[in-house]
Amino acid sequence: MSPNVKQANFLLPEEILLELRVTVPKRHQSKVVAEALRKELKRLKLEKALRTSFGAWQSKNHPELKRGATRYIRKIRSSSRMERVK
Repeated sequence: MSPNVKQANFLLPEEILLELRVTVPKRHQSKVVAEALRKELKRLKLEKALRTSFGAWQSKNHPELKRGATRYIRKIRSSSRMERVK
């Protein structure tokens, strides 16, 4: 066992445990559970970040985008092209 691996004891619904045992070879079950947990934790962190940052963008703080992002992007792209041409 890897030195940075710890044993954890937790309960799983019986049908999930049975499906794990039937589907995944015994020596790979911990890896499958760890990977599933890793993905779910990542999803939960992203969900929390989205929830806490909702509303952070405010139009009043970005008047340059009032006429639309496309126009603003074209403007900054053309100005940087002109600088490169000089």
